[in-house]
Amino acid sequence: MLLAHEIVGDGPLAVVVHGITESRETWRPLIGRLAEHYCVVAVDLRGHGQSPAGDAYDPLTLAGDVRETLAATGHDGIDEALLIGHSLGGIVVSAYGAMFPSRAIVNVDQPLRLSAFKEGLSQLEPLLKGDTDSFAMAIGLVFGSMAGALPADQMARIDALRRPDQSVVLGIWGTVFDSSPADLDAQVDALVGAVTVPYLALHGMDPGDDYGAWLTGAVPSASVEVWPDVGHYPHLVHPDRFLGRIADFDPAR
Repeated sequence: MLLAHEIVGDGPLAVVVHGITESRETWRPLIGRLAEHYCVVAVDLRGHGQSPAGDAYDPLTLAGDVRETLAATGHDGIDEALLIGHSLGGIVVSAYGAMFPSRAIVNVDQPLRLSAFKEGLSQLEPLLKGDTDSFAMAIGLVFGSMAGALPADQMARIDALRRPDQSVVLGIWGTVFDSSPADLDAQVDALVGAVTVPYLALHGMDPGDDYGAWLTGAVPSASVEVWPDVGHYPHLVHPDRFLGRIADFDPAR
């Protein structure tokens, strides 16, 4: 699927991918600044922002959409793109790195141990699958606890941009609901095991004491960094620090 997107700036290709229920507008405070050094492609995943809905929402399909969209831009550096994904976008860019050539991957605050994610999400499954009010309540519970150090006006901006579509959310999280923890671990191991490019996992919420050892064991090219007590949006809480970290990490810089 060709995704709604925008292209800003010149230079090496950098792609930014948003989280679930959000859109490329979530990245708005950083797009212009990234464009000082990159040709930035900001996308709306299927079922989000200005992109149409689809009939599948698994990570491989979502990553395939990003690839198709990049190919349509005509940029001659799509095999050397830097992929930066937040939340759901972190899973999408990880899948992209497993499927397609890239320069490097940055995963912002999305732990890849989906069996652990299932444990927490399953408590909200009845609400998420319930009526409109129950679904809205569940979405509020999911994101209400993630602001961390993000200023209230920025959190209000993101909440105003948020467009939770129940069918899309359930399509994305359906694999988590329908798979056993062991099956989820096997799926993730197969996915991340195919990533060979430099991989930065940057977390504002602690993914757990043993997460770093697990990820670097699964992806030898990975490094894990935790910014304590920042919350789910470290790139927006500390934009200067985030941009500096990207510059230090990116092989093209």
